[in-house]
Amino acid sequence: MSDANQFGKVAVLMGGRSAEREVSLMSGSGVLKALQSRGVDAHAFDPAERDLSELKRKGFKRCFIALHGRFGEDGTVQGALELLGIPYTGSGVMASSIAIDKVMTKRVWLAEGLPTPRYKLLRQGSYTPEQARAVPADLGLPLIVKPAREGSSIGVVKVQDESQMPAAVEQAAALDADVLCEQFISGDEVTCPVLGTGDDARALPVIRIVAPEGNYDYQNKYFTDDTKYLVPCGLPEGEEQAIQDIVLKAYRVLACRGWGRLDVMIDAATRKPWLLELNTSPGMTGHSLVPMSARAAGISYEDLCVQLLALATLDQPQGVLRK
Repeated sequence: MSDANQFGKVAVLMGGRSAEREVSLMSGSGVLKALQSRGVDAHAFDPAERDLSELKRKGFKRCFIALHGRFGEDGTVQGALELLGIPYTGSGVMASSIAIDKVMTKRVWLAEGLPTPRYKLLRQGSYTPEQARAVPADLGLPLIVKPAREGSSIGVVKVQDESQMPAAVEQAAALDADVLCEQFISGDEVTCPVLGTGDDARALPVIRIVAPEGNYDYQNKYFTDDTKYLVPCGLPEGEEQAIQDIVLKAYRVLACRGWGRLDVMIDAATRKPWLLELNTSPGMTGHSLVPMSARAAGISYEDLCVQLLALATLDQPQGVLRK
């Protein structure tokens, strides 16, 4: 769509009720400004403050989802928009609901033969303190403990000693009923965005992340300038292409569409890439990685937003189910 008027009235969904509300507001503000600069009739819409039924009543024709985490990236908003018949950016209901759950994502990837670190699931109410303390013996130390359905590194703890396990599990359990304990992979931390759907999906340049003391946490992601992002990534010849290939497969097997970003660790000893997670509604802030990678590929922030909006669609296009 070269004519912005063809999009009609567009809602940029931002804010929401998740733990990532603050980041979502920053993402949404950037997207809103970018779309408006290209002549799109775009308006801010916060589902935490307005009922989604207003989208239909107010004549919105498309939605750009700039929500992160629960109630925005987990299939719930996508399902509501399907019922309203309003096309939206990003993955559909099933892919969104699977990708938000790091354990379910791992299960699918493992079934497809894709590499992801070993893990143990501690489900609230069904594990004992003894079982939690036993995890390091199975996964080794250090290990990672995190909520199964949060993003932006919220609630993530790197456990260096067995004595830290109870506190780490308690912190994660305060945010999610399912706690993911994951094998720690020591090496380069990279991320790779994907644009498009199915056979037309393509991987953008890989970004290598160098965080202070290797701690790429919430603060270092969004609120400091101490983290270094290397693009070109500077990896050995052939590694970037190998990562892009595995990322594309991981994206496709979850039936993602529109866009996404996959986080990968590269084992320092073997140089083997390990898939960590897939974000179906990545950040679009000043510190965010998809715009950074897109820029390296010659796509401006504004063009990226317009391209994503042009890909907005529904799982079930209107009329398919009508008789």
